[in-house]
Amino acid sequence: MKKNMGAADRIIRVMLAAAFGYLYFAGVVTGIAGIILVILGSVFVITSLIGTCPLYSLFGLNTCQVKKQNVHE
Repeated sequence: MKKNMGAADRIIRVMLAAAFGYLYFAGVVTGIAGIILVILGSVFVITSLIGTCPLYSLFGLNTCQVKKQNVHE
């Protein structure tokens, strides 16, 4: 898969996942809402590790910096 997430986007997702995990395991958010937060946090961590977000691909978004290639003529 082609990477479409930049470093800042990946860091933000991991931080959100950590916050979601804390809210759930500290008992601040419970029930269905807590389970949804844990699932969403898991998806954030997985997409951050892979560097690809399926929704970004679907909508044509890309936060990954473009690498410039040196072309010698």
